[in-house]
Amino acid sequence: MKESDRTVPMLYERNDSYVIEAFRQGKFDYLEGVGEVSEADFFRALAGKNILRKLADTYPSPCKKHDVPVWVYIASDLSMRFHGVHSFHAFPYVVRLGGMVQAFGPEMGHKAVHPQTGDVSLACEGFNEKNTFDRQTPCDQDYLRKMARRTEPELLQTWFNRDVVGIFKQHHAFDAEGIFIGDATYLFVPNNPNYENSSLMLFDENNHPVDPSNVTAKERARCTWKRCYKLVSLIHTNRAAEFFLYAGLVVTAGQDHEAPLLYRLVEAFVEHHGRGGMKRLILDRGFLDGAQIGRCKQEWGINVLIPARRNMDIYQDVVGLAQAGELSFQPWVAAVSVSKPIPVHRPEWLQKREEARQRTLARKKAQMPPPDRPNPPDPSKVHARSEIAAVTAVETFSSCPIPLNVLVNREIYADGHADYWVLLDTAPIDKPASTREEYGLRSAIEERHRQLKCFSDLEDFAARVFSLVVHQVVFVLLTYSLIQWFLLRIRRKELNTKTQTRTLELLRPTLTVIIIYYQNYMAFLTPLQHQELVLTLSESARKKILTKTRRLRRSLAHALNQARPP
Repeated sequence: MKESDRTVPMLYERNDSYVIEAFRQGKFDYLEGVGEVSEADFFRALAGKNILRKLADTYPSPCKKHDVPVWVYIASDLSMRFHGVHSFHAFPYVVRLGGMVQAFGPEMGHKAVHPQTGDVSLACEGFNEKNTFDRQTPCDQDYLRKMARRTEPELLQTWFNRDVVGIFKQHHAFDAEGIFIGDATYLFVPNNPNYENSSLMLFDENNHPVDPSNVTAKERARCTWKRCYKLVSLIHTNRAAEFFLYAGLVVTAGQDHEAPLLYRLVEAFVEHHGRGGMKRLILDRGFLDGAQIGRCKQEWGINVLIPARRNMDIYQDVVGLAQAGELSFQPWVAAVSVSKPIPVHRPEWLQKREEARQRTLARKKAQMPPPDRPNPPDPSKVHARSEIAAVTAVETFSSCPIPLNVLVNREIYADGHADYWVLLDTAPIDKPASTREEYGLRSAIEERHRQLKCFSDLEDFAARVFSLVVHQVVFVLLTYSLIQWFLLRIRRKELNTKTQTRTLELLRPTLTVIIIYYQNYMAFLTPLQHQELVLTLSESARKKILTKTRRLRRSLAHALNQARPP
């Protein structure tokens, strides 16, 4: 591996005072005006903490020789996913709009005016001596596509589950409580058999798989054949759901059962990252496997929280106890987060005007005829209250080698009838209310999948080759997790629950700044600050800067004379 593969040499660190002092003496390397965007800060954080280098050092590259450093390949791919773009042909346009080049300074690329079109574009040096044309991107989009296609899917997923998650662990991204959520979701694709390793399955109107041999003709009419893959994943979060880091994934054919794959991910996590990192595993009933639940507890010290099916003996036993009045239920009310009111100072005249407006509205409302009474709701569908009760050391889940603690949830409706659902827990249920609230975290993974499908186009695959399908899933989830880590690092955890599009809109400032580069450092100045700095320079410094500026302008004038169109 070349030296450029192991390091990220073009990273510029922000040091305003050092660069400004050098500029006052007539010293600088490069200068440009940019709209400061969040992507540049994102890449500076990755490179500054050596995350980009660690990702490159462990990446399962199919190449023995790298004309382009691996870190440039990873950064370019992350930049595409950062902007929600998955077609490699769009890479030249992403580079122009994004902040990746700004993060690594003018040696990666700088703005230049195209001599034929007059468009402001990028001029990039590149990383080898094989360029016939002037480069407008750090690397060619075809290189990115070929690199992704040639990477083995199994090796890529192992890289994520072992090396990427290990990097998160090194940077203290894991919460001490060790809460993880497991789930599976279908990734639907067009009904084209050329999608490698995909499955054609029958789904109902709620996108639940249906066995064609077990449905009536009437039910079959409401079902649709769809082609799909399946994504099984682990997400790490904390009790307050302040962040969501993908800690394991596997992409497989839609027909493969998710339970064995999930427990293999758990086993691989313990093997690669040691015992104690994962302490709590919250699952849905699709992962019910008594032997594996017992193994999680006995071998790895992981407490599993999972709902029971209605046809299970353990469900029938505890519900029978509840109906016989043998259990002591207590009321349960969902916690409601109360947002702090925003204090608003209102002048006295404005308060009086608002009071007069409210009096007018009240008078008009009193003069209006009473509205028609709506039909009363069905009492059997109006939820009245929730109650919970705990049962300890139940052994009627015969395939599980350990006794389970059970949380019985009773939902009572307005007509008096009750409905039950049951949670199985390998941990002691000291506080039943806390256990139920903890299971409420499981819906977080469904919201992550919804956001990634709707706003990051997780399943909008531009290629039908399985290696590129896996590549897209891995890098979308990698980018998502890195953004989550970045938001925690800059203390903006309140943005972690929002969609990626909304997050970037809230992060992106509108301020235009001028960046001065000098000896791997840079300074950010507003236009007025820069103007004041230039006007207060000494005569000797002014002459030095003028000479350097003219030399840079002459060199940039011929930067894209032989540019190939993007």
